[in-house]
Amino acid sequence: MAVLLTAAFVMAGCGNGGEEIKKIKDLEFTVLSEDDYPAELKTMIDEKKEQTFKMTYQDSGFLYICIGYGKQATGGYSISVNDLYEADNAVYADTMLLGPEPGAVDQSKKNSPSYPVIVLKTEHLDKSVVFE
Repeated sequence: MAVLLTAAFVMAGCGNGGEEIKKIKDLEFTVLSEDDYPAELKTMIDEKKEQTFKMTYQDSGFLYICIGYGKQATGGYSISVNDLYEADNAVYADTMLLGPEPGAVDQSKKNSPSYPVIVLKTEHLDKSVVFE
């Protein structure tokens, strides 16, 4: 019984206490093509692209939010940005991997793996980034 009570208190402490995230503003951003990545960032992404990753990079007053979905069996994937906003405590980024439409994958690339990555460039904020 004591173990169950202790577990219940520990689990209750893990929540956010019912506090809602207070959105300050939506952030303007640019989705960068690979040609526009800063050189150092491109190298970092190339080293990580085989696996899923989430990271940030700061350079020249900008914040780069990078999300990679790892190796996929074929091409034809895209990434949707559902939300990017500043809150009191952090910047929140929400993206989703969208699979290829059935039959839409070019037959010449059907057996070629792809590495879907998105890089969002926005203003530098001195806050941590939470990936949703």
